[in-house]
Amino acid sequence: MGTRPTRVVIMGAAGRDFHNFNVFFRHHPGYEVVAFTATQIPHIEGRTYPPALAGPRYPQGIPIYPEEELPRIIREQHVDEVVFAYSDVPHTHVMDRASVALAAGADFRLMGPSTTMLEARVPVVAITAVRTGAGKSQTTRRVVAILREAGMRVAVVRHPMPYGRLEEQVVQRFATYEDLDRHHCTIEEREEYEPHLDRGSVVYAGVDYGAILDRAQAEADVIVWDGGNNDLPFYRPTLHVVVVDPHRAGHERSYHPGETNARMAHVAVINKVDTASPESVQAVRESLARLNPGAVVVEAESPITVDHPEWLDGKRALVVEDGPTLTHGEMRYGAGAIAARQHGAVLVDPRPYAVGSIRETYARYPHLETILPAMGYGAEQVRELEATINATPADVVVVGTPIDLRRVVAIQRPAVRVRYELREVSKPGLAEIVHRRVLPAVARR
Repeated sequence: MGTRPTRVVIMGAAGRDFHNFNVFFRHHPGYEVVAFTATQIPHIEGRTYPPALAGPRYPQGIPIYPEEELPRIIREQHVDEVVFAYSDVPHTHVMDRASVALAAGADFRLMGPSTTMLEARVPVVAITAVRTGAGKSQTTRRVVAILREAGMRVAVVRHPMPYGRLEEQVVQRFATYEDLDRHHCTIEEREEYEPHLDRGSVVYAGVDYGAILDRAQAEADVIVWDGGNNDLPFYRPTLHVVVVDPHRAGHERSYHPGETNARMAHVAVINKVDTASPESVQAVRESLARLNPGAVVVEAESPITVDHPEWLDGKRALVVEDGPTLTHGEMRYGAGAIAARQHGAVLVDPRPYAVGSIRETYARYPHLETILPAMGYGAEQVRELEATINATPADVVVVGTPIDLRRVVAIQRPAVRVRYELREVSKPGLAEIVHRRVLPAVARR
């Protein structure tokens, strides 16, 4: 083998994989990344990580293949090491992929905080979770509000969702709805960005989180890391908050890398205590006590409001929920379904009316029944979502996504919006913790 670089494949889903490459492999002479593989998100394979991002050591860029091709890539490219770099999967899934890599002759690796976290000049509050759909978004909004009320300039940095032309998404700054349109944001991106914009916050995202960090900390006293899936923060946190979902008790110790977040966080927010069973809440309390006995535990509700509840009583309702929460988050329902049932609606099954890739989504995620995931990773899929909504025989559409879906999709029947925010019901609350842990760090700068 001599002194040739270690040949590497990075397994990912257009997020953590690119970050790990940028901060560790891009300029490292001891490694050569021969390929990325892609999964979870539709249509993100078949691209190339472009030369402008890959750097001078990769003048042709780096190809991105479907994950199913991993054994072939290992054999044909003489791969020495496979790096697993995506999130929200069972521990057994990680070891299954490890077995594939090992059987094909490569080593298998997970990369942690020491090699992937960047250091900021300003304090960082990181909001993560043990599973997708646990309540990161409303927790992030709550923390941002606390900081802004204290007079802090805040920049929200969102976990990556670069599903378009990568060279055009190196650093993205969102301050208005026009910015969302200009960057051709997917429904998933809009779901994460719009609620912040509605409150006057600036959001950064993109591909190169070193460059993003430089921009964000130049205009902020505090950075709030708004995590994706159940991934680890990209920036080393001053305060690390993990959100835990008692509707999925036990998942905090059985999913990667959510268990890592549960073990390393300073604060654990047990969310949805108002809708979960007391037994499930207690099970999560006991689990956290074993995983991370030093963490401060905050119990919280996510109260649900509906703008026109009178439209629901006795009506046939099509419920549209946040896509990632339902798909790889494995939830069977969300806030929209809870609200519809609370107000007397009868849920309509949209599966017989699903079109194109929406029908394929139901085949891939058979646990979905009377709920429509708001899939919209490209213009064609948005059209298929719109066609599915309008073909489903319902009296009213319940929009349980974090955005006003009517801005993206032409819904041909009355629609109600469901909203939810975080409300702590135990002491200390997040305000007390942020004032104690973060504001002094700002003052010391």
